[in-house]
Amino acid sequence: MSCCCAGCGGGDIAAAACRSLKLRLTPSHVPALFSARALRKVTVMLLDARFSPTTTTSIHLRKQIKEPLGLEGKVALITGGASGIGECTAKLFAEHGAKIIIADIQDQLGQAVCEAIGSSDSIYAHCDVTKEEDVINAIDIAVATYGKLDIMLNNAGIMDAYKARVIDNEKTDFERVLSVNITGAFLGMKHAARVMVPARGGSIISMASIASNIGGMATHAYTCAKHAMVGLTKNLAVELGQFGIRVNCLSPYAVATPLATSYLGLDEETLEKKMHSIGNLKGVMLKTDDVAKAALFLASDEAKYISGHNLFIDGGISIVNPSFSMFQYPDNLS
Repeated sequence: MSCCCAGCGGGDIAAAACRSLKLRLTPSHVPALFSARALRKVTVMLLDARFSPTTTTSIHLRKQIKEPLGLEGKVALITGGASGIGECTAKLFAEHGAKIIIADIQDQLGQAVCEAIGSSDSIYAHCDVTKEEDVINAIDIAVATYGKLDIMLNNAGIMDAYKARVIDNEKTDFERVLSVNITGAFLGMKHAARVMVPARGGSIISMASIASNIGGMATHAYTCAKHAMVGLTKNLAVELGQFGIRVNCLSPYAVATPLATSYLGLDEETLEKKMHSIGNLKGVMLKTDDVAKAALFLASDEAKYISGHNLFIDGGISIVNPSFSMFQYPDNLS
């Protein structure tokens, strides 16, 4: 009788584990509703029972088994989740077992993301983060649909037009950027806390930027908003720590999102090449999924004791002073 692991979604990895354990799982042992994710967990348990942590076979099999990072059964609300970093993060969270609420003003795109994730695992809520009633409604939808809110990702953001001189900047443009980028995040934090405090737990993550640490990287309004994001994150981490709620933010280098490409008037490839040329870490490009993976880490139980932290995803550019060149190698060095 052959093992049914491959047929039920476990694939060659689970089958290999069964062979190593001298087991034969028949369809009667593995119900049709037994998901591939659950099967991976069982496989890991079987490996623990059969092999020591340092056994070569165990290590080899474990490397091939992608274990979810602790989001199984958790509920995540992502503002600005219809495109760019938000969309990528929503899909990644869903892959790791989370139920997703996409909160955005781009209704058609938001619905499309939910369709890609699956209607049983996601829902869309129209949400203008500058309107408190919209934020309240989105969070209430999350709780009404899934019974709780575990993760709040404040990702919605805009940029204002680049103007080199401060005297050319308009007050209305400045206020608009702060309204979306920091007041919107404040409202997300406020109403996430409203439901997380009684639950005595949760993770609030907000999108900052390397502009929160380096001058001259973005417009005055955008830079101001991202500095404020870091300050608000730290303050809220102090307040909410007593309730077991973690509060962190992410500061990525430039990523070729629709927002960035439209702002700079460059296509994705040109933007990436330009950012790579002035960046510190060579040989790799920062992608949206790199930022999503950092958010996944902060949202997961792997980061259970990390709070009040601003995580830079910048290849080290935030610690570089271009005025110093003592480490510059000759161009012809092989």
